[in-house]
Amino acid sequence: MIEAQLHSPRPRFRTATRVAIVGAGFSGTMLALNLLEQADVEVLLIERDRHRMGAGVAYSSSETSHLLNVRAGNMSAFPDRPDHFCEWLAARGLGCEAAFVTRATYGLYLRETLAGALERHGRRLKLIDDEVLDIEERDGQVTLGLVNGGLIEADRAALAIGNLPPHDPPAIAGTGLPAHRYIGDPWATPFEQGLDSDATVLVIGTGLTAIDVILRLVANDFSGPIVALSRRGLRPHRHVDGLPRPKPVLAKPAPELSDLVRWARHGSATQDWRLVVDSIRPITQMMWASADAAKRARFLRHLRPFWDVHRHRLAPEVAGRIDALAASGQLSFRAGKISHVAVEGDALSVEWRPRGERTIVVTRAARMINCTGPQGDLLRSSDPLVKHMLRAGRIRPDALRLGLDIDREGHVLDSGGRASEHILAIGPMTRGDLWEVVAVPDIRIQVSALARRLVNAHWTAGEGL
Repeated sequence: MIEAQLHSPRPRFRTATRVAIVGAGFSGTMLALNLLEQADVEVLLIERDRHRMGAGVAYSSSETSHLLNVRAGNMSAFPDRPDHFCEWLAARGLGCEAAFVTRATYGLYLRETLAGALERHGRRLKLIDDEVLDIEERDGQVTLGLVNGGLIEADRAALAIGNLPPHDPPAIAGTGLPAHRYIGDPWATPFEQGLDSDATVLVIGTGLTAIDVILRLVANDFSGPIVALSRRGLRPHRHVDGLPRPKPVLAKPAPELSDLVRWARHGSATQDWRLVVDSIRPITQMMWASADAAKRARFLRHLRPFWDVHRHRLAPEVAGRIDALAASGQLSFRAGKISHVAVEGDALSVEWRPRGERTIVVTRAARMINCTGPQGDLLRSSDPLVKHMLRAGRIRPDALRLGLDIDREGHVLDSGGRASEHILAIGPMTRGDLWEVVAVPDIRIQVSALARRLVNAHWTAGEGL
């Protein structure tokens, strides 16, 4: 796929006057706002769930226990206005310095920012409550087909579809477990409802999604045992207050993954490991881009779980709550692999093998919740737009099945490796090309750059965007 991308014809990039954005979570909303402020362009922001308009899944949570995993001081929606979120908080009497605010608060910030743009640019911004089923290119434009039967035409379409729901683990896929026993997508189902307060809950996964689910269970007065199970049993580490700013590393510190691990361990011997990990953030995308497919695959296979728990950390308050639950015995983290699941009376009988052991452990759980986190394999997606565009050959998965295959300017590649002239992608589904593009600080840079290219850039053969 990489070779096909390198040789695919580069699309002519003309200034857009009408842009349709599919998805109004953080990525789509920020692209819309950047476009409106950059030029006199018409923006159509399309979202199938009106309740998530402006905030998306990530910031629609109403749980007060769900905090941002990044300090408020680094959560401005705009890369060129780093104090924008802090000023918004200050106007409401809320502090910012080193604060980890609730995701609900951040969702309100995004909605109010979008509402302000609608007041200022109402003539050029249209919010559309509908679902896109297909996107076609014809006559130098795109045509988007909607669920309600309507059609939208635009110069460009930007896919800001966010993360795909989690895939069922292999031992569970196709088993047809009862929906009230097995929750396949915790963001789409009120998993805490109808659950006895002292029942046993098995959480599949030990990352950030699992932490959110555990906190939501406890916030709803659940007092029963919670077992969190993953292959390695690793859970996210915590942020630490009072650390100095990391000194950015501006050049690749090591050529091989093993050398990089040794470099990080050496640096951690003289300073907090968080500073070491954060120091390479400015070049993470560059390092990923310079790695070949084999090296990327080795990283995902061997280092990704360790990268995730060190790179994507918990607010100190959240980490303290999780530590307290573990110390009380209500919460336990386990490392192992599920081998079989069956319905047994009023519970699920889950057989799993602890990591490094041969014996099988059986856990009876009243409810099992899939917290393996968002996935990116388009071929396993049930999303109607993704399925339709795949069948039509207008998009394809990236080589590692992390998301959409795109070129370096964000154009989606079709089944033959040709770059689309009018359809682009932003946000987490472009991680195959960028890797670090799931957090606000990374996405806001991506959407700002794309907005500038869409409304200002012209190029001819031999010129950059």
